[in-house]
Amino acid sequence: MEKLFTILTVIGVPVSVIGAIFHWSPVLMFVVYCLTIIALAGLIGRATESLAIIMGPRVGGLLNATFGNAVELIISIFSLKAGLIGIVLASLTGSVLGNLLLVAGLSFFVGGLKYKRQSFDIYEARHNAGLLIFAVIVAFVIPEVFTYKMNDHDTMILSVGISIILIILYLAALLFKFVTHRGVYTTNDKKSKTEEKEEEPEWGKAKAILVLAVATIAVAYVSEHLVDTFGIVGKTFGWSELFIGIIIVAIVGNAAEHASAVLMAYKNKMDVAVEIAVGSSLQVAMFVLPILVLLSLLFATSMPLVFTWPELISMVTAVLLMIMLSNDGDSNWFDGLVLLAAYVIMGIGFYFL
Repeated sequence: MEKLFTILTVIGVPVSVIGAIFHWSPVLMFVVYCLTIIALAGLIGRATESLAIIMGPRVGGLLNATFGNAVELIISIFSLKAGLIGIVLASLTGSVLGNLLLVAGLSFFVGGLKYKRQSFDIYEARHNAGLLIFAVIVAFVIPEVFTYKMNDHDTMILSVGISIILIILYLAALLFKFVTHRGVYTTNDKKSKTEEKEEEPEWGKAKAILVLAVATIAVAYVSEHLVDTFGIVGKTFGWSELFIGIIIVAIVGNAAEHASAVLMAYKNKMDVAVEIAVGSSLQVAMFVLPILVLLSLLFATSMPLVFTWPELISMVTAVLLMIMLSNDGDSNWFDGLVLLAAYVIMGIGFYFL
């Protein structure tokens, strides 16, 4: 898999540049751009996996989620610039669904096939459960109710206020986890530290950081051109903006997390796998989305924090299902299959919506 990502990167980046210069077929370039971003995301995943071994599972999981979401953040910024508000909100919905159902589901399923029972930090799971409920149900559903009779101006003011609160709470959550209560609630730390000492990182700290920086810059370039193909690709295949955002952009943008989380689960490092899946969802809901709402004020079209009801119901369902299956700090292949089944059902629904 590592060799495949490397080959795709070496081929994909030059082809992306050449295709953009000579204006090759948008449909062809859409495929090239997607494969190139997935390959670059694979490099990002390898770099963050090395950093996870060096710096510990929690920090490593946070880094993986952050750089995985950096890909989606970059795509969303260029989509905002192009006025594709529907695709941005849909891609962020897809990111939450993808991480909680697809990434976590694949992690539980693949890991469960190798190990009959896998465990992760139960206190961390319960802490994340509370934040997920706040981020999706309180911060997303409640505004939809209040903005029902608001005009566009008041809706945007409410959206900006909620976005600021979400960012502050997310930073406070990081302070709680890594500073004030670091090590207070632990169950698997001793096991994780033993595994970390036994396993050597693929790359050193300096090389991993350099790869992260270069890959992120390359993703920014490719993403800008990927956004330009959405309109023609949607018309060619009959895809709506909602489907492109929720399924296509979300999967491409989170490819690094998909690969890394499943790999960690296969190695029985469930603390890292869960941190990637759930931590990434929290970062999207409480940091990436609010940042995009604030950044949209700089563009011609502002983006309010208002989702469609199918998006909201799907996210709430994903959150509640993930909490019910992970709140005991235990997972198996059947739990993963349940999450995957829910993702497929929602994907079919959004395709025909």
